[in-house]
Amino acid sequence: MTRVLLVEDHEEIWDFLSRRLKRRGYEVVLATDGQQAVDKARAERPDIVLLDMNLPVLDGWTAAGLIKASPEGARTPIIALTAHAMSGDKEKALAAGCDDYHPKPVDFARLLTQIEALAGAGASA
Repeated sequence: MTRVLLVEDHEEIWDFLSRRLKRRGYEVVLATDGQQAVDKARAERPDIVLLDMNLPVLDGWTAAGLIKASPEGARTPIIALTAHAMSGDKEKALAAGCDDYHPKPVDFARLLTQIEALAGAGASA
């Protein structure tokens, strides 16, 4: 089963995403701030991270860099989730260590395609 670390501070979004991911056979670990994201990425060893970029404690840009800098997270794919869809934001997310970018509002079918592409054949979706 593919383990997804979902990092999102808005309850309605993490509730929506976690329920839909679980229904498709993913194991979901939740973090609600950037520091929790870094700690859980190290402890839980997820197959993929869905990372909101606008988070309390540590922002997503910083959290992505810290996850990728650790031996446990160096190869863990990260998809940036952000309502910031301005020119250059995708490049900024990729430069921070994210492997892909998904603007909000979430297009769940597209997000699933991105997860499957990055997490590989281990996905049960």
